[in-house]
Amino acid sequence: MATLPFDNSYARLPERMFARVQMQPVTAPRLVALNAVLAREIGLDPARLRSPEGVAWLAGNLAPPGAEPVAAAYGGHQFGTWNPQLGDGRALLLGELVGPDGRRRDWQLKGSGPTRWSRGADGRAWLGPVLREYLVSEAMFTLGIPTTRALAATLTGDQVARDEYLPGAVLARVASSHIRVGTFQYFAARGDTDALRALTDHVIARHWPDADGPLGLLAAVVGAQARLVAKWMAVGFVHGVMNTDNMTVSGETIDYGPCAFLDGFSRVAVFSSIDRRGRYAYGNQPRIALWNLTQFATALVPLFDDRAAAVADLTGVLEGFADSYAQEWNAVFAAKIGLQPGEASETLVRDLLDLMEAGGSDFTATFTALGEGTARDRIADRDAFDIWARRWQAAGPDAALMRATNPRVIPRHYLIEAAITAARAGDFAPFEAMLAAVTRPFAPDAKHERPPEGGERVTLTFCGT
Repeated sequence: MATLPFDNSYARLPERMFARVQMQPVTAPRLVALNAVLAREIGLDPARLRSPEGVAWLAGNLAPPGAEPVAAAYGGHQFGTWNPQLGDGRALLLGELVGPDGRRRDWQLKGSGPTRWSRGADGRAWLGPVLREYLVSEAMFTLGIPTTRALAATLTGDQVARDEYLPGAVLARVASSHIRVGTFQYFAARGDTDALRALTDHVIARHWPDADGPLGLLAAVVGAQARLVAKWMAVGFVHGVMNTDNMTVSGETIDYGPCAFLDGFSRVAVFSSIDRRGRYAYGNQPRIALWNLTQFATALVPLFDDRAAAVADLTGVLEGFADSYAQEWNAVFAAKIGLQPGEASETLVRDLLDLMEAGGSDFTATFTALGEGTARDRIADRDAFDIWARRWQAAGPDAALMRATNPRVIPRHYLIEAAITAARAGDFAPFEAMLAAVTRPFAPDAKHERPPEGGERVTLTFCGT
């Protein structure tokens, strides 16, 4: 049997950093969706993945040749409260694939069964969150936002018990790595400096080879997160659960549980049912990113001999986040109104957002309409918009830039819910149609670009675990 292109560097780290896991078979795996393009990128044959053997790999019934299945250890701050032991409770890292392009990527299964860190839970997932993550992560990728990606969705043939019995499923996920801020916190909290140093060296070699030690690593991650969150803001994305165990050191978006995209624009929009105080509201995301990065910096302190000096140096790096984020934010939002970044574009963007927020204008549709010359119809205070528009037109906006920057189609919550409902009844056509639409986000699509009406608007989302 031919070995797949695995090279499992994480599994060669000290074994206290993970737990080796036996596969937990499911009853009747059936492939729902396969990302054939991604499969080829990571060195896998789509035809082989569609075979009974390949479906068994994707469902967690059989370890692929060359895989070394492990569940990773990590801790994290959840809604600001420290949890010293989280870990992969329903996920399994099969290993790392080195693709034809030379890039190393993790192949992970979500919903594959219990591990050491399941804390009494079943370690399974149901179909709804699997389809949601597939749709949203592929949409984010197409929009140029760093993200984990969906390789496949597989039904298990089993039911999982939540508030009701629901169809079980497994998501095969690909990422540059699944190493998190919380991974560093786990070892720092235990005073395990040897493991912390090994992890730091591993991450630098894997993700940031130009970084000069822990200080350079922090600077690289600060820059990556500033870019990432600015891109979130530019598409109206609300992550919903920005815990430190959900922030990767690679700078990729991870874990799409209670996420949603804005309908009506609001800086205080919060949808997650478990975010009762609005900690992770849309407008708070940059501040929380810096808070998480501060926890990362704190976890790195034990690696320095002179810890007092280290705190000062690390703090200096963290202080650069605000300027980096502001620069990234201005660049992505200036493009949305067809201008080059600068003070003038920043003022125009902020004034437009104020007009949108005052009337609850749909975020995505308003920016699309701006490029088509119809945005006035989407602003409640049209006189104020006319004044703004004269200033904007005087700046010479580039309509082509706007059309290339502002998506017409995003993964609207009401459409995701409709696709999940249909899939539960055995009809995957709405999911497939939506996947096609969100991976062509700049193309007209009357059904999938329509803003929600009335009760269709997103108000509350759930983690799905």
